[in-house]
This record gives sequence, C-alpha cells and structure tokens, in this order.
Amino acid sequence: MTLHPVPGGAPRWRLLQYLSNSQVRRYSAPLDHAVPLAKQKYIPNSGTYPKGFLCSGTHVGVKPSNKSFPDLALLYSETPCSAAAVFTKNKFQAAPVTVSRETLEKRNGEGVRAIVVNSGCANAVTGRGGLHDASSMASTVDKCFGSPSPSSSTLVMSTGVIGQRLPISKILGGIPNGFAALDSSHSSWLRAARAICTTDTFPKLLSMNFSLPSSPQTTYSLAGMTKGAGMIHPNMATLLGILCTDAAISAPVIQALLNHAVDRSFNAISIDGDTSTNDTLALLANGAACGPPIESLSCKDGQAMIEILTSFTQRLSQLVVRDGEGATKFVRVYVTNSPSYNDAKKIASTVARSPLVKTALYGKDANWGRILCAVGYTGELNEGTVVPEKTSVSFVPTDGSEALKLLTRGEPEIVDEDRAAKILEAEDLEIRIDLGGGATGGGKEEANYWFCDFSHEYVTINGDYRT
Repeated sequence: MTLHPVPGGAPRWRLLQYLSNSQVRRYSAPLDHAVPLAKQKYIPNSGTYPKGFLCSGTHVGVKPSNKSFPDLALLYSETPCSAAAVFTKNKFQAAPVTVSRETLEKRNGEGVRAIVVNSGCANAVTGRGGLHDASSMASTVDKCFGSPSPSSSTLVMSTGVIGQRLPISKILGGIPNGFAALDSSHSSWLRAARAICTTDTFPKLLSMNFSLPSSPQTTYSLAGMTKGAGMIHPNMATLLGILCTDAAISAPVIQALLNHAVDRSFNAISIDGDTSTNDTLALLANGAACGPPIESLSCKDGQAMIEILTSFTQRLSQLVVRDGEGATKFVRVYVTNSPSYNDAKKIASTVARSPLVKTALYGKDANWGRILCAVGYTGELNEGTVVPEKTSVSFVPTDGSEALKLLTRGEPEIVDEDRAAKILEAEDLEIRIDLGGGATGGGKEEANYWFCDFSHEYVTINGDYRT
C-alpha cells in the first residue's frame, strides 16, 4: 500500500491517526445524549413547580439525525399571565425573537398563555419565510387551547444551526402531540428542559418555594429552565431561558423586575464571548397562588421579589457556565471597591472574555499578568476607575483556605507556585480584583461575572459543529 504524503510532509496515516485522537469528546455531550457522570449532580431528582403551569417535551425530528430525543418543548399556563422578556442585541436577530417581541408589545405584557421552543434549528437569518414559520408555530399553539384573541398569546423560541429553514411541517404537525402531553409532573418539566438542549451535556432546571412579606402564609413557587453551552456571552439586551412563577406580578412591573435580575445573572456569564442571534429569556407570572399582586418594586414585596429572582437567575445561569463546551473550570470574577457598578462589571466582563486568561486557567497556570492586562485594557471606563498603584489581584480557593495574593496595591507578591497549582487543580475558582476605591479611594461598588476556561475540546466541538 502506498501512503501519500499530506501538506507538511506527514504521511496520511499519521494525519488520520491525529484526527481520530482529536475527535474524542471528553467533555461534550455524548452522541447517545447520556449525561456525563461529572454532570449528573446538577440534575434535580424532584421539584416544586408553580401552580397552573404545564409543560411537555416531545420528539418531532427537527434534525434528520435525531430519531428519538425530544426537540420540541411546550409550556402552557391554565390562566393568562403577565409576561416580560429580554432579547439578544445581535443585529441579526432570529425570526422567533422578532415574533415574540412583537407579541409582547401588542399585548402590553398581558394575557400570554404559552411558550413553544424547538431545538435543532435556530430559524435565524431565514428571511420572510422564517418569520412566517415562527408565526405559524405560535398560531398553531394558540389553536390548541382555543385562544379567542386575534393576536397570538404564545411566545416562540428556537435554537440550533443558523441560516437554515425549519422543517416546519414536522413542527406544526408535532405541536398537537406536545399539547396533549402537557403535565405538571417533575418528569414533564425535565423532559421539556431536555427538549431545548443542543450541545448541552445536561438539562438545566431549577425550582424553589418562597414567601413574600405581605402574605407569609402563602407558598409561592418559581421554576426555570435554560439551555446553552456555547456561543454564550449574552447581551439581552443560542441561550434560551424560561422562568415561571405563580406569584401575581403586574405587567408594568414585571419587565423592570426581569431586567434587574438578568443584568446580574444571565448578562454576567460568558463562555466564549459570542452573543447569539437567538438569545431570549422570558418570565411568566400567572398569580395562581392567589396572593396579592406586586404592583411596585419599591414596596416590601417588590424588594423581596427582586432578591428572590436575582438569586434564582444567578443559580440558573451558572449552570450554563458549568456546561460550557469543553469546560474544565468554573470561575467567578469578583471586582470590588470600584467607583461604579457599571465599571466593575465592564472589568469583570473583560477578564471573563480574555482568551489568554481562559487558556491559562485550562493549563493550570497562575499567569496573573494576563488578568491584570485585561483589567488595564478594559474600554469605556470612567477616569480614575483603575489606578495601578491601588489595584490588587488574588486567587480565592473554594475550600475556605486563605486567599493567594498575586498583586497587592500594584506590587507583585512572591507567589507560591506549588500552592497556586494546587488551587488551580480544583474545578471552581474565584479571581478577586480589588480596585482600592479608584482615584478618590471612596469606591465601594462591586460586580460579579462567571465564566469557564478554553480547552482543546472547545475547538473540536465548534470545528465540527455542523457535521
């Protein structure tokens, strides 16, 4: 047998051997959709779900290669909901983003009953045909529950490959089956969460009970599901999220509530710095718990709801980071003593997006100079926010042991490389950046950002995404 050389002089068998070895998926979703052992701890075994909401996850075969796994999710409220959503700021906004935004505007955030989601195809950059497909999905769901309104009361989401039309006949034909399968059980919620996944290695679902100051005897519930593992640097401003509560929240209040929570959660995570065409996060509130409505965010109930929803969305969004494509690290950047919250968040975001920081963490290299470099080139900061002589950087271990100081008020520390290597062996890490109050010394604001590392696996996954 003759072995023909390939460019670079390596024999063909060597190249094939290299390609074969490089395609081993160590962190990405197995082809049989089995959840990796290390990720199974993030899947809940039970849940406490809001009253009056039903959901389902069914198979329609959006991608021809998908023969059995659920890829159509449907969420339905037995009573009309007040609703809010935040959407991607990418200029090439997907058809379902346009359709859902118009639905909320026409309804003034009131009377929403359902959300339908398909995975496997993003329906993005698909022209007028894509808009028609998204509208058809909504109207088909409306017909299932006999919506009397001339304007749709269903929001639409899609996720998957960009630039391809939906197999719309499959989806429209499958929606009635999805509606018939609606249920309030934990297994139904989990199946719906599975149905919206693409390169995710596990379904992301959380739920909780809570109470409010004005009605301490009333038990409210909040549930959320999300998907995302790559193309994640939301600016809501292929991540999708659905939040539901049986608390009553008025339409004028619910959008501001969601905006506040998202700014500190889903808009504070990054995997690869790319903002998807489809980013959508919706919040529905149906009031089925029969408590008094929240009419203002300044009242006690409003303030309590801000804290509850923000904390919940932070936990939910962090599951996306933990499932980052090829990720081996979960990292929190904590910027303190900043003159402003916005500047603190900009700095944290810049560090989280730095390929050099992310690759150093993957290599377990305590190269703090890369962190400092990212702080220094952060753009559009107010004058006096970053003063080199006042800036400190530390690694904070997750085991509760003392922080490892890397830079103190502009002066480098003698770093214990052995301890640094041990800290970086752990999956979780905190990078703390203290700005020392800025030029005036009076800055007390802080911000968080959560991100993951860049591995060889990330390149492999995205190098053959469509194949």
